[in-house]
Amino acid sequence: MNYILSPSILAADFARLGEETEAVAKAGASWLHLDVMDGAFVPSLSFGMPVLASLRKKSSLFFDTHLMIEDPDRYLEAFAKAGADLITVHAEAVTHLDRTVRAVKNLGLKAGVALNPATPLSVLDWILPELDLVLLMTVNPGFGGQSYIPYCDEKIRAMRKRITELGLSADIEVDGGVNLKNVGRILDAGANVIVAGSAVFGSDSGKQAGAFMKILRERDKEL
Repeated sequence: MNYILSPSILAADFARLGEETEAVAKAGASWLHLDVMDGAFVPSLSFGMPVLASLRKKSSLFFDTHLMIEDPDRYLEAFAKAGADLITVHAEAVTHLDRTVRAVKNLGLKAGVALNPATPLSVLDWILPELDLVLLMTVNPGFGGQSYIPYCDEKIRAMRKRITELGLSADIEVDGGVNLKNVGRILDAGANVIVAGSAVFGSDSGKQAGAFMKILRERDKEL
């Protein structure tokens, strides 16, 4: 299992976005988490294709694009052209999930599906073999800086068990309330892709990303 840090730029200083991205890359992060919010599926607005396209010109990081938007099918091609490497859609926001996943893959991208905290894992029963990543929200989406919901530990464990039983290789990504104090238990539960926003960009982003990477590298050594 490959352990990955995907810092969320939602918590970054947008006046210094290029510098912030470079800092986490130098610290060892290979992914960048891009939270796209529409003010409808979630309460907040964030950013869209122009920000991705601008960052893509400056960064070779893997763009982990998380669409927290209604009817994401309308924008899949546009985000692909802007530089996304993986597009994750919310099961709760999609009418025909199989069609959407196939559309992402037909664009040559990796495909993920996100589940809100109270959404059951059974939603993925039939689509799981087609996914590159499952994103488990561990806060209710829409705002940064929230506290991790404790019952999500068991949800992560159940998802990892299911993936293992089926012999699949899908990554499990966790997003919401992750910090240096609780990341160990999240990894223990079975996650291998860690999204951290405020815990990375809330202070010295390079230093904080480096602290996360140290933990993840130690896990890699244990494999």
